[in-house]
Amino acid sequence: QAQLVESGGGLVQAGGSLRLSCAASGRSFSSYAMGWFRQAPGKERDVVAAISWDSDNTYYADSVKGRFTISRDNAKNTVYLQMNNLQPEDTDVYYCAATYGEYARLQQVEYSSWGEGTQVTVYS
Repeated sequence: QAQLVESGGGLVQAGGSLRLSCAASGRSFSSYAMGWFRQAPGKERDVVAAISWDSDNTYYADSVKGRFTISRDNAKNTVYLQMNNLQPEDTDVYYCAATYGEYARLQQVEYSSWGEGTQVTVYS
């Protein structure tokens, strides 16, 4: 399984931007589909964005379409989440996830590896 470490979270004013990064260990990163999820206390962990192993396919939750962009650099074993026009409702802990296989996955149960999360807080 991949070992994942997120970074890039923080405190930002509404309308601002952040870029999350997720560095993966191992030599098979290009064989994994990747996803970003977020979770508020007491709530379900929901998919934010997902990307196939070759970047050909991406998925976005309706709430972030047009504002967030997922991308990956297989040479650097890293997946990114560029978040623009952040709003207070985007405040959550954001998790990176990996699953072996080519297609982008949308369900939490489909992912086998998880990072520990990074906090994103947006204030108005």
